[in-house]
Amino acid sequence: MSRVNTVLGSIPTEELGIVAVHEHIGYGMPGSELDTRWWKTPEERYQETVPKLRKFHEYGGGTFVDVTGICNGRDIDYYKSLSAKTGVHIVACTGFVGGDTALPFFERASVDYLTKQFIHEITVGIGNTGSRAGVIKVGVSRGGKMTDLDKRIYRAAARAALETGVPILTHLAIDAENAIAIFTEEGLPLHRVLFGHADDGVNASKTRDRWIAEQGGRVGFDTFGYETELEDPPFWARPRKERLDHFLGFLAAGHLDQALAGVDANCSPLGWPGVKGHTCNYLFEDLIPDLREAGLDEATITTLFVENPADFLTIQT
Repeated sequence: MSRVNTVLGSIPTEELGIVAVHEHIGYGMPGSELDTRWWKTPEERYQETVPKLRKFHEYGGGTFVDVTGICNGRDIDYYKSLSAKTGVHIVACTGFVGGDTALPFFERASVDYLTKQFIHEITVGIGNTGSRAGVIKVGVSRGGKMTDLDKRIYRAAARAALETGVPILTHLAIDAENAIAIFTEEGLPLHRVLFGHADDGVNASKTRDRWIAEQGGRVGFDTFGYETELEDPPFWARPRKERLDHFLGFLAAGHLDQALAGVDANCSPLGWPGVKGHTCNYLFEDLIPDLREAGLDEATITTLFVENPADFLTIQT
């Protein structure tokens, strides 16, 4: 039986339901807990997050994939409590948002060390929680080109993915040539990689999303909702229609089976104010209605939010 690791244990793939594939319970940079202005108490975070996940479940959401990663506020016991409280499956990750978000300890880590770390968190558990990671997160550091540490993380992720059968999800799809070269050298099939944030307002013009798909990779359009129309848009915002048209063009080019969509939500940002007016429920309140209005039928929407993420998340050994 096909299965996926969640924080409350592995479940049959068929139970995932509608999936928010690239999200965050709470993301912050290392040291953000020392910020006296923006850091929230556990009680404040809980009060801010539970209503959003409950609404997600009421809308029909089944699974929330948290890709916060090592060093950025990942809290598995907290996730377990949230999952039990709300009924939402939560998939946690191993890996890093990017080499530049890792603590200095990891700057010296070898590929072998990182590989063992990832495999342990996937097969044994994260810390002493007993919860196993269901995806591996990797990313391109600021500057737009993979650093040496990024490359070691990508290579270790490929080896861990081959060993354990879990997939890889990337932060940014830029510098994909280097990423694909590493994955190819390691023998990892590219359909086990979701190249994320292909649609963000900073890097979309530099992202070869159709080329990535032609090589066999999956492509994530997963910053929906970060719009220039917001009251105080973030620097990675983009006009709503422009992003939607980009996504629809990718589908029209014949890449439906390789497309996944999400909103990169932060339920309760850590050490920074977050983006007002944007939650994980943009998926149901705006994105899916926009896709229907654009002419996508229910079968296509099911492919995007149920079938494609289920195929991606399934442990394949």
